[in-house]
Amino acid sequence: MTPPRRSFAELVAEGAAVPTDGWDFSWFEGRATEARPSWGYARSAGERLAGAEAALDIQTGGGEVLAFALDTAAPARPRLVAATEGWAPNTAKATALLRPHGVVVVAAPDDAPLPFADGAFDLVLSRHPVVPHWGEIARVLRPGGTYFAQHVGPASVFELVEYFLGPQPEAGRRARDPERERAAAEAAGLEVVALRAERLRMEFHDIAAVVHFLRKVVWMVPGFTVEAHEPRLRSLHERIEREGAFVAHSSRHLFDVRKPAHR
Repeated sequence: MTPPRRSFAELVAEGAAVPTDGWDFSWFEGRATEARPSWGYARSAGERLAGAEAALDIQTGGGEVLAFALDTAAPARPRLVAATEGWAPNTAKATALLRPHGVVVVAAPDDAPLPFADGAFDLVLSRHPVVPHWGEIARVLRPGGTYFAQHVGPASVFELVEYFLGPQPEAGRRARDPERERAAAEAAGLEVVALRAERLRMEFHDIAAVVHFLRKVVWMVPGFTVEAHEPRLRSLHERIEREGAFVAHSSRHLFDVRKPAHR
């Protein structure tokens, strides 16, 4: 028997009630999908951890990805692992999750200098940093060390962004361009060993998923609230009910970067 359709108000209320801390996206199962990059970042990060002595995860979120990578690396894991996080609810969540793994989580603003000594790590990881601070990454890496990270690319999920905000300036569309980031990394004295980019299909199957996504990924529609965007939410709900899933595309790129041994 097909369950009755839920009302706009019920779905919006559900999406607005789900906690947004951490980077666990399991709540979306069955109501939104996102294709994953072919390189499998978390698994690959675990392989890198298995060969490291001292590792740092920048902007670890709730620590979920680092925890998975450490489990992949075990038992050949680094002797020292640290992580930074700038949002207090995530710092608390990451500390609780990563403490059993022996990870020290340091509360540090995303735009502040990294609170570590020069050359402290031979591996630096990051999944979806807000902004990669290449000078700081270069500073805390040992000569010969590696930065391995998955970044959000240009115009990611802009179909949804522009649905709510209208057409975006070209400068906004070109922000997070991987080639610009490559140039910035090289300007900091780093060598880009490999750079891969992919654009990936996303589907939102109900308006609750849209609401939760925009509450969780706060930079997509800055200042998003259900009340302020109720007309557009209602229109999108009706569109999904009529036509099926709302389709967008995420943009991701993978950096494999090395600090030259002679520096």
